[in-house]
Amino acid sequence: MVARRILGAVTCAVTVAAMLALGSAGAAPAQEAMHAISQHGTPKYGPGFTHFDYANPDAPKGGEIRLSAFGSFDSLNPFILRGQVAVGAGLVFETLTTGSGDEVTTEYGELAETITLAPDRSWVEYALRPQARFHDGRPVTAEDVIWSFETLKEKGHPHYRTYYADVVKAEKTGDRKVRFTFRDTGNSELPVIMGQLPVLPRHVFETRDFAATTLDPIVGSGPYRIESVQPGRGITYRRVEDWWAKDLPLNKGRYNFDRIRYDYYRDLDVAFEAFKAGGYDFRSEHSSKNWATGYDIPAVRDGQIVKEEIRHEDPRGMQAFVFNIRRPLFQDRRVREALNQLFDYEWTRANLSYGLYRRTKSYFANSELAATGTPGEAELKILEPYRGKVPEEVFTKAFEPPVTDGTGNIRPQLRTALGLFKQAGWELKDGKLVNVKTGEPMRFEILMVQADLERIVQPFVRNLERAGIQAAIRVVDSAQYQNRTDNFDYDMIIASFAQSLSPGNEQRDYWNSARADQPGSRNLIGIKDPVVDELIEKLIQAPDRDSLIAHTRALDRVLLWNWYVIPHWHDNVYRVAYWNRFSHPAVAPKHGLAVIDTWWVDPAKAARTPSTAPQTAN
Repeated sequence: MVARRILGAVTCAVTVAAMLALGSAGAAPAQEAMHAISQHGTPKYGPGFTHFDYANPDAPKGGEIRLSAFGSFDSLNPFILRGQVAVGAGLVFETLTTGSGDEVTTEYGELAETITLAPDRSWVEYALRPQARFHDGRPVTAEDVIWSFETLKEKGHPHYRTYYADVVKAEKTGDRKVRFTFRDTGNSELPVIMGQLPVLPRHVFETRDFAATTLDPIVGSGPYRIESVQPGRGITYRRVEDWWAKDLPLNKGRYNFDRIRYDYYRDLDVAFEAFKAGGYDFRSEHSSKNWATGYDIPAVRDGQIVKEEIRHEDPRGMQAFVFNIRRPLFQDRRVREALNQLFDYEWTRANLSYGLYRRTKSYFANSELAATGTPGEAELKILEPYRGKVPEEVFTKAFEPPVTDGTGNIRPQLRTALGLFKQAGWELKDGKLVNVKTGEPMRFEILMVQADLERIVQPFVRNLERAGIQAAIRVVDSAQYQNRTDNFDYDMIIASFAQSLSPGNEQRDYWNSARADQPGSRNLIGIKDPVVDELIEKLIQAPDRDSLIAHTRALDRVLLWNWYVIPHWHDNVYRVAYWNRFSHPAVAPKHGLAVIDTWWVDPAKAARTPSTAPQTAN
């Protein structure tokens, strides 16, 4: 399950026994209406809870927060493949349920008042809240839910077809009830996934094309509506003061800003300077250079700007140089491993990352799901049927990316790389690495959208040159980058595969053979491996948490030892900087950075650190 936290609401009384029955995948839950649903375990918050622990129910409403975005946008429809959607567009909409920021696989009723699960998990039924309304005053109906499901599956982004592939039908079973019936009962994640369905107004799309990009605001039912749009330059959201769900316990202390404004920048260096000059309020810092050296300014020294590290327990997934193995050049595993030898992470960390971050060694980094050491008994039982079909190292070795001494001297790694290239049919001749059969030199392009990453990529390119490889850096604008990645038109890119603590159906979109040639899928690598396909399905069918962990680790090992990527780095803190006008709860969510969700304008701080925009709270 990809972590998804858009909006939320919950009220209703149910028996605790029913809630606990749902928590165990092996148990047969009673057919009772529940306030929450969990894939594995028991919901943290009972039916009588008053607010999430990481939200301040007494936080004042009001004021504005100004944020930045990179690139441009040409659409306000976040549910389709076409176009570049404006950041924040999800704030306008709601889903049937919402997850909390301190649990793994639990969803609480949002648009849905109650949730009923079949004893054999063959269906799940959601009963809508009678007070649920769209922004135009029309009620949210069962027909809207069914239309949303069918439309997203038929016309929405391809990942919806992946997510809903095992849903046989959606049907109205009562005045405000919708039931989703599943193809089989082994997919324990599906009932939870269906709660994450965005519910859209059917009546609005009777006169407009759902699949078309648009800059006309779409009616939603969420806490914010679009106030103004400057195409490609900026967008402002206004809090809905009469929002139907504002007094529900799940929303207490959340969505406190009256206005949320995003300004777009096409240059990240310009964006950084704009922040320091007061052009916007909050910045999540992803540049180690900026964090280490860029904030030595008066506004930081005198406390007008706050630098803060917020610890989290989020899985960090995998950020990496990603090979497109649809290209013949990268189809040999030995070539991919050899290219891994030429990335000097230790030198990069010491000289370019200021000693921050840690090397990523898993597709599920910073979590118990990551494969470590050699496989244990449970993993070996899963992997044994594939012996001879996966790299032998899967069974015998702990995965470790190549390690250098950090001095920039990569001669040992260069020798290893040239040996692997030779095994794969490439030799170094007259300073160029050439294919023995065709005489063609090895060359490829690294496609990028963020120019600031060139300082990381250029040393790698220089090491490639030492091996006789011609690598070119190509920086394109965000629109061209999205179009090329959607259509897999690249040799190598820098990309991230985000993960949650409950991997499941989304793994199909990342690695499944059927997604390799589907435009817009997240199978950026182009993997077509029957073993990977089977491991994904077994992971999805895992009956309990221990089984899920073992299956995830087994999948992780197979992906790692195929050298599909050159791993980068990760960390377990969010590094943020913000103008000292805001406060946030003392308790941070374990998962996610809930700035828009739970922060607020502090009137006393705002008086001391005035803004160019109104910042007073009601």
